[in-house]
Amino acid sequence: MKTMKWMLSLLVIAGGLAAGLNACKSDESPALALISITAGSVDLNGATSAVGVPVNATIVATFNVAVDQATANTALTLKRSFDDATVPVSITVNGAEVTIDPTDDYYGGALYLLNVDASLKSTDGKTLLNSFERSFTTIGSFEVPGAIAKWTFEDNANDVIGTKDPTANQIVDITYVAGRKTEAGKAASFNGTTSIIEISNGDQLMNTNNFTLSFWVKAIPHTDNADKGHFVMGLGAFFGFQFEIYGGFGGWKLATRYNYNNAGTIGTTTEDNGFNGDGKGASNGGWQGFAFTKDLTTSGGPASIIKDKWAHIVYTYNGATKQGIYYANGEKMREMDFDLWPDGDNKRFITGLKYGGSEPDVKNELAFGFVQSRAGTLWDNEPWGGYDLPGSNHFKGLLDDVFIYHKVLTPGEVTTMYNSGKP
Repeated sequence: MKTMKWMLSLLVIAGGLAAGLNACKSDESPALALISITAGSVDLNGATSAVGVPVNATIVATFNVAVDQATANTALTLKRSFDDATVPVSITVNGAEVTIDPTDDYYGGALYLLNVDASLKSTDGKTLLNSFERSFTTIGSFEVPGAIAKWTFEDNANDVIGTKDPTANQIVDITYVAGRKTEAGKAASFNGTTSIIEISNGDQLMNTNNFTLSFWVKAIPHTDNADKGHFVMGLGAFFGFQFEIYGGFGGWKLATRYNYNNAGTIGTTTEDNGFNGDGKGASNGGWQGFAFTKDLTTSGGPASIIKDKWAHIVYTYNGATKQGIYYANGEKMREMDFDLWPDGDNKRFITGLKYGGSEPDVKNELAFGFVQSRAGTLWDNEPWGGYDLPGSNHFKGLLDDVFIYHKVLTPGEVTTMYNSGKP
């Protein structure tokens, strides 16, 4: 009898322990896990990186349990891809919902990366089951702030952020047509014989230590001579800067004037900055001043980039490092370093860009569509260089979104401009 009572007592105790363990298990809160995440109305949980996110969108992440505010403030970071900068945000937790609100609007057409690490906890102290990263690209075209001039050619040739507007007499035979894609609006069309746009006081655009020129161009073969070159733009030709596409689309150059101070001897000098895609630089039989040249010999040469198709061209010059870099379609094509020029050469002492023209040879006007404005007399009698001569290398094609900066755009910024603006 005593044995029976003892066994019954053990069963009661065991049952109580089991019930207690089961109660503990049912009371234990689950690990923190993500349920959904959106930016505005765009789902960020898709199989691929999200696109089309509005520039003012807030991000809302919903979890399975309530989130701890203190850990959310440090575990969530939002960065821009093009410069890896952390984006300032306000983070608000409401139970299981976390709202991430950027202090300023996003850049248009830019890639952003949201990272949530394992330090995020629930209010019960449970850690995030799986850390995660989500990426998205904003709607629109990327535009680096700080330009001093910008021409978008939306039915006019005005500088939309500065004061470099042409007068009515400085616009000849220009039409405005559909650009490279709907979002880019219109572009200026040049007929290859007489079209030109002239901008006064062009020296103000280039007298600077640091410089970036960015534009979209579509050069169309001339009907009278398909191998004829194109003077896309010029500020007093090589006395300022000129962008020229070679005949036969075999390359291009941005001949540019620079200021130097060589042991007290001050002056200006020009570098052609030519590019033909042969891949030769200082390390493999090319000019010693070229630190890098892209090899396009097996991919169709420069014509594969710039002949009868939209191309994004960027040139930067850094006065501190004495480096000039060409980009085409977001990719570096040529890097020159004036510190690699021969000893004693004035170009080793360049400080920045400097307009060096004088009348009557050239006039202080930036010309779109030709190597110089009509008032200049330089090359007037050359069959390829006189504005009034029918065989001259007038630009034939489309030009759009010309930006000039007095700062050096980074490779990431250049690539993002291309990716967001490409057709």
